[in-house]
Amino acid sequence: MLTVIRDAWIVTQDASRKVIRGDVTIENERIISVGPKFSGSADVEIDASGDIVMPGLVNAHTHVSMSVMKGAADDLRFPDFLDRVFSIDSDRTDDDITIGTKLGCAEMIRSGTTTFMDLYYSEDVISKATEETGIRGIFCWCVLDDEFTTQKGSPLDNCRRFCESHKKLRKGRPGVGLQGVYVCSEETCVNAKRLSDEMDVPLHLHLSETRKEVNDHKRKTGKRPAEWLSDLGVLSSRTTAAHSAWLTMNEVRLMGRAGMSIASCPVSNMKLATGGIAPIPEMLQNGVNVSLGTDGSTTNNSLDMFAEMKTLGLLQKSGRWDPTITPAQTLLDIVTINGARAIGMEKEIGSIEPGKYADIIILDRGSPNLRPLLPENMISNIVYSASSSNVKTVMCQGDIVMSDRKITTMDERKVMDASEDIWTKLCGTRPPSVK
Repeated sequence: MLTVIRDAWIVTQDASRKVIRGDVTIENERIISVGPKFSGSADVEIDASGDIVMPGLVNAHTHVSMSVMKGAADDLRFPDFLDRVFSIDSDRTDDDITIGTKLGCAEMIRSGTTTFMDLYYSEDVISKATEETGIRGIFCWCVLDDEFTTQKGSPLDNCRRFCESHKKLRKGRPGVGLQGVYVCSEETCVNAKRLSDEMDVPLHLHLSETRKEVNDHKRKTGKRPAEWLSDLGVLSSRTTAAHSAWLTMNEVRLMGRAGMSIASCPVSNMKLATGGIAPIPEMLQNGVNVSLGTDGSTTNNSLDMFAEMKTLGLLQKSGRWDPTITPAQTLLDIVTINGARAIGMEKEIGSIEPGKYADIIILDRGSPNLRPLLPENMISNIVYSASSSNVKTVMCQGDIVMSDRKITTMDERKVMDASEDIWTKLCGTRPPSVK
């Protein structure tokens, strides 16, 4: 199968960050040519005259199946929020997890995300539903101490079985998901890291999301969470820590030496009012790979990475009183090539280069929010002006999953209609706050 995208502005995100005008030629799953005009005929021809062609975005932290719980736990203080979400979560079924996953994937497709990293239980159900939508998931099975879980059996054993049985997904990849130090003992953390190493899969965790989490752990162990995990040998280049908002410079340096990644979640942290702003400039200076996540739909309500990218940049600038912090190119790197690095796939996705998978999105230049559109302002326009409404075509590993704003891989209307019945069943009979 030969696919050619014609006459586009190509934001390559390659090592030199070239922006060029030309064609992108794809054979089956992979890009074979970037820039030169393809003179022959192709099986699929996409006229992108003057449109922006760029890498698909990477959402490095979410809980995709919680999309069906959207609006069920808003405007609550953090303890009440947790009580309500845990109460709803305990009643979930495979059917509603499937619908929630497809709903979340549809939202991500429409906003240009082609890869996401998930942290949840029932990742076997989530991976199957994601596969049907055509985009890529990194499915990190939630691991925590047996005494805290509602899973049947041991979470670590469940994670091992999942990783072993899902090693050969065409697009996706299994992973190990540590819930957080507040429900994971030293033994659980060390065994999770050992499993990640043994299976050569990502290790994903929540880290230093709230001040209470940090203070409680320091009282219990005498160390801050990142210091404690570093001493245990849990931090490595396979590790991606979500949130990472309450950190000291010593922790940042330890994370950098480990070569690990973080997935900042600014909207989630602001909405829950947990305080703290991830020290992004210091992380970048100290070798931490910075990526970006939306978190789940109960803490953010949106899976739109364009909105998240802009918010991350504005929060850093405002918080530092410095408009030069996190410039547009850095922010675009964070949601593309850095996101690919966070999941261990920087050699396969994250930029538009020959040999890489064709994870490509096309932004419609025929929208006033992107104009005037010139090479000199294109990166800034993508970061500060673009929105999900500009995304018109999405390709993941060579498969067109949305063509001219029509999702081709699922009955989107059926999924949306089913979500309301599920919301009513799960959320509608509960009080707005569980005391």
